[in-house]
Amino acid sequence: MKFQKSHFKKVFLLLLAIIVVNVLSYTFYERFDLTEDKRYTLSEASEEIVSKAEAPVIIDVFLEGEFPPEFRRLQVETRQLLEEFAAVNPQITFRFTNPLEEGGNANEIATQFYEMGMTPARINVVENGRTSEAIVFPWAMANFGSKSVAIPLLKNQLGATTEDRVAASVQQLEYAFADAFSKLLEPKGKKVAVMRGNGELQDQYIADFVRSIQEYYYIAPFTLDSVAVNPQGTLEQLKEYDLVIEAKPTEPYTEAEKLVLDQYLMSGGKQLWLVEHAAMETDSLFSSAGSAFALPRDLNLGDFFFKYGLRINPALVKDLYSAPIVLATGSGNDAQFNPYPWFYFPLSSSPTNHPVVNNLEAVKFEYASPMDVLENDIKKTVLLSTSPRSEVVGLPREISLEEITAEPDLSEYTSGEQPLAVMLEGEFNSVYENRVLPFEPENFRSKSEETKMLVISDGDVIKNQLQRGEPLSLGFDRYTGTTYGNREFLLNAVNYLLDDRGLIDIRSKEVKIAFLDLEQVEEQRTFWQVMNILLPLSVLALFAGLFSILRKRKYIKR
Repeated sequence: MKFQKSHFKKVFLLLLAIIVVNVLSYTFYERFDLTEDKRYTLSEASEEIVSKAEAPVIIDVFLEGEFPPEFRRLQVETRQLLEEFAAVNPQITFRFTNPLEEGGNANEIATQFYEMGMTPARINVVENGRTSEAIVFPWAMANFGSKSVAIPLLKNQLGATTEDRVAASVQQLEYAFADAFSKLLEPKGKKVAVMRGNGELQDQYIADFVRSIQEYYYIAPFTLDSVAVNPQGTLEQLKEYDLVIEAKPTEPYTEAEKLVLDQYLMSGGKQLWLVEHAAMETDSLFSSAGSAFALPRDLNLGDFFFKYGLRINPALVKDLYSAPIVLATGSGNDAQFNPYPWFYFPLSSSPTNHPVVNNLEAVKFEYASPMDVLENDIKKTVLLSTSPRSEVVGLPREISLEEITAEPDLSEYTSGEQPLAVMLEGEFNSVYENRVLPFEPENFRSKSEETKMLVISDGDVIKNQLQRGEPLSLGFDRYTGTTYGNREFLLNAVNYLLDDRGLIDIRSKEVKIAFLDLEQVEEQRTFWQVMNILLPLSVLALFAGLFSILRKRKYIKR
């Protein structure tokens, strides 16, 4: 009887302990991230953005199905990250679906995704020494009310292996989802002026980039034409904008227009300049002569940038690391498009960890001018430059398509890295300090408050291609099918200039991903298969034998 009471007491205490643990776990919920790089710990900016969802945000992830190990890793990392978002705000719900699950035609489904702006990926699958091609859909779609945002899960990287692409993609997962939530949940606040009146790129050539930043900011065209009759009024109107974008101006600026832009900067306005000092277009090569002259272009901005600490040289850079030029052979339906090396199209990727260019695909330039970085009190950061194997050529210069057949003389490509994009930050001194003013502005300022300016020595960085008159995605080359990092670079730059540090900080997060060595896996496949089968059986047999021996001894003693 005494034994029964003791036994009952132990059972009661065990049940009570289980109930207490369950109540405490329900009341005090906590998640622990034991990874070295804290990859599953959301940044404060991400938590702040996602906490604003007061209605369901439904995320459809199309990364479901049988994948190679690299994509299974991307799938797992995506699921775990979404679980973290859902833990912060239960309004975040997600589901994984396979677009090919119902047995539809893969090419037709891929076309549907492409039309929605979600380009499928074709990957090589290696299994048992055999290589096959598969279509995957590395995209997600976030839905909030009537608004939807497509989320890319896989980054494009020129020449990168699948492992490298997946590693870079995992590193950017939090940014990709936080960026989408920001578009859905945060109201627009800041205003961007796209400048007009000085021969800038036409609307259709900057359409894709304008569409991209419209998801974050208010966008409006702005012209300096009224400076001639009402400079002060123009300046006051310009001050209503937080950022001005000058996209490849081709006509010189008057002194009054420069003073308006200068005083706008002195008042804390931000500026993004895409300006080049070489007049050269690829289309001019497709003449009967097959050549054209690249000429210096004077925009009357030399003193403007010099005062701030930069000099854009009237020259061109050639780079052995470059994008190709695509030429057509044949005519009509028999026409073929072939790529050829074209060293006037530098490809620039930065090794720095600056948030604007961190983990960025190569940016394509066309007929870019080299820049000199001058000493003054302004902080200057070279974001993009040529490779060390570059050459600077003076202007005017005849450029001919015959150059594609000539072997490059490596002894000429020794100019080193030439700056192509420079970020300037700090307190700027006015260009018109201690100078005769073209007009008398109210409250002339000789020194600015803290502000920023980005200067890019090529206007074509922002130029998207057209197909049947419709703008294509910025950075996408329709002839080679290659996507460069132009749009991502400029979007990051605008976010940085406008102090959207939350998204920028998320983008700078470092995540280290380790993958299996596929060669070793293939070599040791049989060994590990045998081990996985025999070892558990051996251990089970060992425990069974020990249990049998102990049982016999127990009953023999009795």
